[in-house]
Amino acid sequence: QVQLVESGGGLVQAGGSLRLSCAASGRTFSMYAMGWFRQAPGKEREFVAQINWSGGSTYYADSVKGRFTISRDNAKNTVYLQMNSLKPEDTAVYYCARDGTGRAGAIIDRHDYDYWGQGTQVTVSS
Repeated sequence: QVQLVESGGGLVQAGGSLRLSCAASGRTFSMYAMGWFRQAPGKEREFVAQINWSGGSTYYADSVKGRFTISRDNAKNTVYLQMNSLKPEDTAVYYCARDGTGRAGAIIDRHDYDYWGQGTQVTVSS
């Protein structure tokens, strides 16, 4: 059983920064791509960023490209999301998830992820 635990959310003013962390249990973390998604009230859960197993490839939603950076530390079983230049429209619950397909390349469909964390709230005030 894999457990993912997010942390680092909070309230920040527009233009500010936050760093989210997602700690994973288990010894196979380094074998899987990991993703970050977010869900705002009344909206579908949407793709934010994804990193492959080694950290050598990353993918971003157009809405966060240039502002957010995904990274991972396989020795610590942790994936991060550095969020800079935050906007009010970034307000959402942020979830990390483990890829369930094993495919190379971008994996942006939430249905391709098999394990999810409980989420962490990010609120950006204007």
